[in-house]
Amino acid sequence: MAAQQQKELASGKRGFEDLRFYQEALTLLKISYELAKSLPSSERYNLADQTRRAALSVTNNIAEGYGRYHFADRIKFLFIARGSLDETLSCFIAAHAVGYCSQEQVNETRELVHRIQRGLNGYVSYIRRQQQGADLFGKTVLRESPSTYFVSTEFTPQEDTL
Repeated sequence: MAAQQQKELASGKRGFEDLRFYQEALTLLKISYELAKSLPSSERYNLADQTRRAALSVTNNIAEGYGRYHFADRIKFLFIARGSLDETLSCFIAAHAVGYCSQEQVNETRELVHRIQRGLNGYVSYIRRQQQGADLFGKTVLRESPSTYFVSTEFTPQEDTL
């Protein structure tokens, strides 16, 4: 665990839960679930499900990014959270376009999304400056070795698959 995270935990802070933009993302999650609950049953497996999953992805990726050690790995998850923010806003815009929510709900959600984005962007800048983990793992993104696949152009049916 990083020294900064250890200090925060020792001082009574919980970690990612204390980040203001994480708390705002929880508010976004709540209003997203409220919208999903208010949608007609015909939207249960479409817009409602997508809205909930997008909003939950924001909070989960902030938490996962916080828990990563290498700065590039952290940033990757925060960028995913940022994309999920836009996806959540898009769900509200779509809900308004088909008459399921008001323009006021869209405007309030847009304002909240932009506040969260500003917090995420500031946190990403902070992480870039700190470059935690660069001394151990270098300054590039951690990657697994690529897999090699071979494809045969000859087709020989097997007896047991016929």
